[in-house]
Amino acid sequence: MKTKKITLIISSFLIISSLILTKSCKERDDTVSCFPDSVISVQLNLNLPAYYKLQTIGSWVYVNEVGAGTNGLIIYRATSGFMIYDRNAPHICPDSDTILEVENSTKVVCPHDDAEWFLTNGQPLNSTAKTGLKTYRSYTFDASSNILSIYN
Repeated sequence: MKTKKITLIISSFLIISSLILTKSCKERDDTVSCFPDSVISVQLNLNLPAYYKLQTIGSWVYVNEVGAGTNGLIIYRATSGFMIYDRNAPHICPDSDTILEVENSTKVVCPHDDAEWFLTNGQPLNSTAKTGLKTYRSYTFDASSNILSIYN
Protein backbone atom coordinates (compact mmCIF):
# COMPACT_ATOMS: atom_id res chain seq x y z
CA MET A 1 0.00 0.00 0.00
CA LYS A 2 2.81 2.39 0.94
CA THR A 3 4.65 1.60 -2.31
CA LYS A 4 1.55 2.42 -4.39
CA LYS A 5 1.20 5.75 -2.59
CA ILE A 6 4.85 6.66 -3.19
CA THR A 7 4.55 5.61 -6.84
CA LEU A 8 1.42 7.75 -7.23
CA ILE A 9 3.13 10.78 -5.66
CA ILE A 10 6.24 10.38 -7.83
CA SER A 11 4.11 9.89 -10.97
CA SER A 12 2.03 12.96 -10.16
CA PHE A 13 5.19 14.99 -9.56
CA LEU A 14 6.68 13.89 -12.90
CA ILE A 15 3.49 14.68 -14.80
CA ILE A 16 3.19 18.15 -13.25
CA SER A 17 6.90 18.86 -13.82
CA SER A 18 6.60 17.75 -17.41
CA LEU A 19 3.60 20.04 -18.00
CA ILE A 20 5.42 23.01 -16.47
CA LEU A 21 8.54 22.38 -18.55
CA THR A 22 6.48 21.94 -21.72
CA LYS A 23 4.65 25.22 -21.07
CA SER A 24 7.85 27.14 -20.33
CA CYS A 25 9.62 25.68 -23.36
CA LYS A 26 6.66 26.58 -25.55
CA GLU A 27 6.79 30.19 -24.33
CA ARG A 28 10.53 30.29 -24.89
CA ASP A 29 10.19 28.79 -28.38
CA ASP A 30 7.47 31.29 -29.25
CA THR A 31 9.61 34.27 -28.34
CA VAL A 32 13.31 33.43 -28.45
CA SER A 33 13.64 31.01 -31.35
CA CYS A 34 11.46 33.10 -33.66
CA PHE A 35 13.52 36.26 -33.13
CA PRO A 36 15.37 36.87 -36.41
CA ASP A 37 19.08 36.16 -36.22
CA SER A 38 20.44 38.83 -38.54
CA VAL A 39 23.89 39.98 -39.46
CA ILE A 40 24.34 43.59 -38.40
CA SER A 41 26.96 45.49 -40.37
CA VAL A 42 26.31 49.19 -40.89
CA GLN A 43 28.51 52.26 -41.30
CA LEU A 44 26.88 55.61 -40.67
CA ASN A 45 28.32 59.01 -41.44
CA LEU A 46 26.90 61.27 -38.73
CA ASN A 47 27.64 64.32 -40.92
CA LEU A 48 24.85 63.26 -43.30
CA PRO A 49 21.41 64.83 -42.73
CA ALA A 50 19.74 61.47 -41.98
CA TYR A 51 22.07 60.84 -39.02
CA TYR A 52 23.06 64.37 -38.01
CA LYS A 53 20.81 64.18 -34.91
CA LEU A 54 23.13 61.52 -33.46
CA GLN A 55 25.75 64.20 -32.86
CA THR A 56 23.57 65.43 -29.98
CA ILE A 57 23.33 63.52 -26.69
CA GLY A 58 19.75 62.43 -26.02
CA SER A 59 18.80 62.19 -29.71
CA TRP A 60 17.82 59.09 -31.68
CA VAL A 61 17.23 57.89 -35.24
CA TYR A 62 15.82 54.89 -37.07
CA VAL A 63 18.30 53.10 -39.33
CA ASN A 64 16.92 51.08 -42.23
CA GLU A 65 20.12 50.57 -44.22
CA VAL A 66 21.18 47.27 -45.78
CA GLY A 67 22.84 45.31 -42.97
CA ALA A 68 20.60 46.79 -40.25
CA GLY A 69 18.65 43.60 -39.52
CA THR A 70 15.20 42.56 -40.69
CA ASN A 71 13.29 45.66 -39.52
CA GLY A 72 16.08 48.12 -38.88
CA LEU A 73 17.64 49.61 -35.78
CA ILE A 74 16.97 52.36 -33.27
CA ILE A 75 20.12 54.26 -32.32
CA TYR A 76 20.14 56.49 -29.25
CA ARG A 77 23.03 58.85 -28.45
CA ALA A 78 23.80 58.44 -24.75
CA THR A 79 26.22 60.41 -22.62
CA SER A 80 28.83 57.67 -22.82
CA GLY A 81 28.31 56.44 -26.38
CA PHE A 82 25.42 54.85 -28.26
CA MET A 83 22.61 52.45 -27.46
CA ILE A 84 21.68 50.34 -30.48
CA TYR A 85 18.42 48.38 -30.45
CA ASP A 86 16.79 45.97 -32.87
CA ARG A 87 13.36 47.18 -34.04
CA ASN A 88 11.85 43.69 -33.69
CA ALA A 89 9.85 43.30 -30.48
CA PRO A 90 11.90 40.97 -28.22
CA HIS A 91 8.93 39.39 -26.45
CA ILE A 92 6.77 38.17 -29.36
CA CYS A 93 7.32 36.70 -32.80
CA PRO A 94 7.79 39.24 -35.61
CA ASP A 95 4.73 40.36 -37.54
CA SER A 96 3.73 43.49 -39.44
CA ASP A 97 2.54 45.20 -36.23
CA THR A 98 5.50 44.29 -33.98
CA ILE A 99 8.04 46.77 -35.37
CA LEU A 100 9.11 48.96 -32.46
CA GLU A 101 8.60 52.73 -32.52
CA VAL A 102 10.04 55.55 -30.43
CA GLU A 103 7.40 57.63 -28.67
CA ASN A 104 7.94 61.09 -27.14
CA SER A 105 11.72 60.60 -27.48
CA THR A 106 11.61 58.81 -24.11
CA LYS A 107 10.32 55.30 -24.70
CA VAL A 108 10.14 52.50 -27.25
CA VAL A 109 6.68 51.02 -27.87
CA CYS A 110 5.38 47.85 -29.51
CA PRO A 111 2.22 48.79 -31.45
CA HIS A 112 0.92 45.20 -31.20
CA ASP A 113 0.42 45.11 -27.42
CA ASP A 114 1.65 48.47 -26.07
CA ALA A 115 4.71 46.95 -24.39
CA GLU A 116 7.13 49.76 -23.49
CA TRP A 117 10.86 50.12 -22.82
CA PHE A 118 13.06 53.00 -21.72
CA LEU A 119 14.84 54.52 -24.73
CA THR A 120 17.89 55.33 -22.61
CA ASN A 121 18.71 51.76 -21.54
CA GLY A 122 16.30 49.32 -23.26
CA GLN A 123 14.84 48.03 -19.99
CA PRO A 124 11.11 47.21 -19.66
CA LEU A 125 8.86 50.12 -18.69
CA ASN A 126 5.67 48.10 -18.15
CA SER A 127 4.70 44.51 -17.34
CA THR A 128 3.80 43.68 -20.96
CA ALA A 129 7.49 44.01 -21.89
CA LYS A 130 8.80 40.77 -20.43
CA THR A 131 12.41 41.24 -21.45
CA GLY A 132 14.80 44.05 -22.35
CA LEU A 133 15.27 45.22 -25.92
CA LYS A 134 17.67 43.28 -28.15
CA THR A 135 20.76 45.47 -27.86
CA TYR A 136 23.84 45.47 -30.07
CA ARG A 137 26.90 46.52 -28.11
CA SER A 138 29.53 46.04 -30.81
CA TYR A 139 30.32 49.33 -32.45
CA THR A 140 33.16 51.75 -33.04
CA PHE A 141 32.91 55.49 -33.31
CA ASP A 142 35.59 57.60 -34.95
CA ALA A 143 34.98 61.10 -33.58
CA SER A 144 37.37 62.72 -36.04
CA SER A 145 35.42 61.48 -39.09
CA ASN A 146 32.04 61.13 -37.33
CA ILE A 147 31.70 57.54 -38.58
CA LEU A 148 29.72 55.07 -36.48
CA SER A 149 30.29 51.41 -37.41
CA ILE A 150 27.86 48.86 -35.96
CA TYR A 151 28.37 45.11 -36.19
CA ASN A 152 27.61 41.84 -34.42
